[in-house]
Amino acid sequence: MGYLGRRIGKSQDTGNATADGTGAGILDLFTNGYFQRQGNVFNAPGLSGTALVATGGVISDYTDGPIVYRAHIFTSTGTFNVTTAATGIIPNNVDILLVGGGGGGGAGFHGYAPGAGGGGGGWVQATSYPISTTPGSYSISVGGGGVGGRSGTPNVGGTERGTNGTDSTFTNPSPQVITAAGGGGAGGISPPSAIATGNPGGSGGGGGAAPSPPVSGGTGTQPGLNPGVSNITQYGFDGGTGDTGPTAAGGAGGGAGGSGTSYSPPAATERSGGSGRSSTYAYGPTNPTTYAAGGPANGPQPTTATNAAQGTGDGGMASRQNIPGTNAYSGGAGGSGIVVVRYQIGQLTAQQKATGGAISYYDDGSGMKTIHTFTSSGTFATAPNWSAATVEYVIIGGGGGGGGDAGGGGGAGGYLTGTTPIGAHPVSTSIQVGAGAAFPGISGDFGGNGTPSYFGTPLTGYGGGGGGGGAMPDGSGSGSAGGSGGGSRANRPGSPTGGPSPYTPTQGFAGGVGNTPGVSPFYSGGGGGAGGAGEGSGGTSNGGLGVQLPTTFRNPASAPGPLGGGLGMPGPSGSYWVAGGGGGVRIGSTSGVGGGPGGPYAGGGNATHPDTQSPDNATSGIQNTGGGGGGGTQGGGAPYRGTNGGSGIVLIAYPS
Repeated sequence: MGYLGRRIGKSQDTGNATADGTGAGILDLFTNGYFQRQGNVFNAPGLSGTALVATGGVISDYTDGPIVYRAHIFTSTGTFNVTTAATGIIPNNVDILLVGGGGGGGAGFHGYAPGAGGGGGGWVQATSYPISTTPGSYSISVGGGGVGGRSGTPNVGGTERGTNGTDSTFTNPSPQVITAAGGGGAGGISPPSAIATGNPGGSGGGGGAAPSPPVSGGTGTQPGLNPGVSNITQYGFDGGTGDTGPTAAGGAGGGAGGSGTSYSPPAATERSGGSGRSSTYAYGPTNPTTYAAGGPANGPQPTTATNAAQGTGDGGMASRQNIPGTNAYSGGAGGSGIVVVRYQIGQLTAQQKATGGAISYYDDGSGMKTIHTFTSSGTFATAPNWSAATVEYVIIGGGGGGGGDAGGGGGAGGYLTGTTPIGAHPVSTSIQVGAGAAFPGISGDFGGNGTPSYFGTPLTGYGGGGGGGGAMPDGSGSGSAGGSGGGSRANRPGSPTGGPSPYTPTQGFAGGVGNTPGVSPFYSGGGGGAGGAGEGSGGTSNGGLGVQLPTTFRNPASAPGPLGGGLGMPGPSGSYWVAGGGGGVRIGSTSGVGGGPGGPYAGGGNATHPDTQSPDNATSGIQNTGGGGGGGTQGGGAPYRGTNGGSGIVLIAYPS
């Protein structure tokens, strides 16, 4: 029989109002399964229509006054695919938010001066954007965050300057492209003076410091983009100005809400990045989210600058002033961007049992479930009148970074799934979504460990282990332990090991082991995955296999495409795969791919192929999969970088 939703009034299939005003039924939001199966919506008396039907991204349903919206949230590149156009009273248009990737922070060096902050990505909202009445596909590209300026001796190539974030785009087949520009990279702290100037971008990067001018901040370019797009609002501001002289320092990055703070003495004074700007498109009016803040240029910072959170478009933090006579530290990486597409699906009153994350509804055949998807940290809070005793969960930690200089692949973030009681209601539980590790881990060429994700502290998915690199503290090149372990670096003396996964219950597998000197071929180990160990011999250095999410969470509306843009990534037998290990490098042969043979799978990054090293083609783990980063190698006399791990995710489900 058909799915029966809750009703007051006439039957579901005759729920539109009749001429005498007596025909309409009233449905609550938990009958969303009704819309999923039958495509109808409740309308006010005298009105009729059906909602647009589309797939792609992570689904979030919420109310804004009497209007029910569905949002498709893209934290990685994918496709917004319209299968059925809206009719009648339901508008056949969408609202779109785009945020470009944030710019990388700048580096200081040799006790000279603190660095500059990266610019936030461009911030764009388009309202009432018309969708073709002919179903079609709209390509979504999510911009990556810029790389922080590297530590060490500066040069004309600008190794101390942060790189720009990349653009986020929404492409209409008409064609028309809406673009949110990547944030400007921060200026370096170095002669020649040219590399001290902040880069232009969505918002401009902060200007660095140099013996002589110029040290201006980059220009915010976003307001001048997207001519011809109606009903568009867009923001991007200039980066702050740096200064010259032996006690100078860099300026902060511009943001979507204002310009970055310029340098003023003393150098230790904190210089705030330009503020971000809020949007309710992803989670509704009760959960506004701020994006595209400029990177700060603080004085007495920690030894390692903090990377901006993924999915925010925030600019990277500047590095600190270092102790004279030692190497400097790298600037922080910018945060990746985001694209959100929302549209009206009905006019209902929500009666949610809990809040937090992106909320959606799906029936896998065992009954309608309410699903909370956390792609960033937040709070899961239950309603006072809820009687449910347990919830189903998936927790994935942030992926480990791939090693550099013939480095091993990063291990996947730890994977946990099961059910748990949540206690008396109401109750609030903290959710942390772990960040993927950035390369380098602390210094040298090894990958860092990802950070943990948790659903309350007892349920923790640990960060993936970093891949071994050429400058490990102990010289071994071994992979680091983690949720899944990192692979070891190639050609290290002694007995390098792949990082283990020491947790109980098991969260993943060990990283692969690279060769020792005199052993051919020259290879490193792939990072471990949640479903299998990383490889390191037998002619392959692939990352370990990931796992497929439980059926509860496999809503076809969130199925990822070949490049992502949904929940999880493709795998050996379909979609929704997560927590694949990063591939390791092989010299003179094909390097490893992420997530197992035939990949890249499950969000794991690929290693650099030694025969095509310019530009470096290693890939990072995919955001919100916990995938490990691919290993990098060297060519042309300069080490190639390892790559970043993908951020984790937390999923919670319960009967609707």
